[in-house]
Amino acid sequence: MLQDYRHCFVLTGGPGAGKTTVLEHLAGQGAAVMPEAGRGIIRSQMTIGGHALPWEDRALFAELMLGWELRSLSEAATLPGPILFDRGIPDVVGYLTLEGLGVPAHMRRAAQTFRYNPTVFLAPPWEEIFHTDAERWQDFDTAQRTCEMMRRVYADLGYNLVELPRVPVSARAEFMRTYIPG
Repeated sequence: MLQDYRHCFVLTGGPGAGKTTVLEHLAGQGAAVMPEAGRGIIRSQMTIGGHALPWEDRALFAELMLGWELRSLSEAATLPGPILFDRGIPDVVGYLTLEGLGVPAHMRRAAQTFRYNPTVFLAPPWEEIFHTDAERWQDFDTAQRTCEMMRRVYADLGYNLVELPRVPVSARAEFMRTYIPG
């Protein structure tokens, strides 16, 4: 029997759109947050000299992201909600599609089978706050294309996308709270 993950809310979008910042703000107010897979994997792979990096082995990177997201959902099943996710399984499908790589059948099945709350938040590209760092090396054009890919993937999977306004972090957090019970 599949778990019920309606208490799990995803925040997606392109890199540098303020996703992690708003989720950190909400975590500071007591919200339960599951961290982004990509950043965690990049950090650990760089630490150990691994090759599952988006600039080395994108397919392996995607497999590790899928495993991370599945484990996060498994952990979330044991926790009371709501729980906020910094990206979700459909982001892996979007990543592979954006990179021009084939999406393996098991990844499509995972995105179709493991369903988050129907409301998914989308952080749109926002040039004024965009910056690169050691884990976020994409340029703003890539950030825009990534956002549009995530919009398409989540919509194709039947999620209702709610775009975050381009307002200060605290106002973005309050905006999200209006959609999240509890």
